Amino acid sequence: MRQYSPDLTPPWKKPKPVPEVPAEPGLVVEEPGTGFCGAVIRCEAGTVTLEDRFGKHRVFPLEPRGFLLEGQVVTLTRPSSTTTRPTRTASGSVAVPGARARVARAGRIYVEGRHDAELVERVWGDDLRIEGVVVEYLEGVDDLPAIVADFSPGPDARLGVLVDHLVPGSKESRIAASVTSDHALVLGHPYIDIWEAVKPSSVGIPSWPRVPHGQDWKTGVCRALGWPENTGAAWQHILSRVHSYKDLQPELLGRVEELIDFVTAPH
Repeated sequence: MRQYSPDLTPPWKKPKPVPEVPAEPGLVVEEPGTGFCGAVIRCEAGTVTLEDRFGKHRVFPLEPRGFLLEGQVVTLTRPSSTTTRPTRTASGSVAVPGARARVARAGRIYVEGRHDAELVERVWGDDLRIEGVVVEYLEGVDDLPAIVADFSPGPDARLGVLVDHLVPGSKESRIAASVTSDHALVLGHPYIDIWEAVKPSSVGIPSWPRVPHGQDWKTGVCRALGWPENTGAAWQHILSRVHSYKDLQPELLGRVEELIDFVTAPH
């Protein structure tokens, strides 16, 4: 028969029980062994993933007495629900679970082409639906003056426009200046095409290649990278590597956020 030895540890040396806290998304805790402090973004069987204020992720085991909550030792437990909702949208905004899409505003955001619209939808889609902002696309900016005149922007119907390669002295900059008003805002990024606004590291390339003047830029990119010269397929590959705002260049992020703020601002 197996013999069991009594626990002779003095009561004052036994570890005190600590609170058990569900690892709900958004809960901010610290892992004392590494000093890593962050918010819970997911909790799976046996592990919890934290995100710090710089966007860095770390995965830790769900061990007893394994974390600090407001300086106090706690044991994180898996939430009772087996599914957890993301606390942030792809744009970095706070997610609103169960929020319904707002009825579309009279205001609009125009972008230059289909690829631009698809990228904006991928990152800002949740935000735009909650705000009731519709994104439409142009085929270039040459017809922008006529489009703006037909839209007739006003206090209750603001118009925002995102333009590729908006640099001083360019044709695009002159067109933008001609239609800008109190109720129409034209902003842009410095990239030749929206492809270039995706970080090369996200696509898995060292940098976006330089394409000789006079060549079709997208086709030239495919050639330089050794991709099949199918720009539609190339774009789908690029778009598939975009998961959040962190995959985009800041020169694009700031402009899109500014346009959303412009068209949703109170009268």
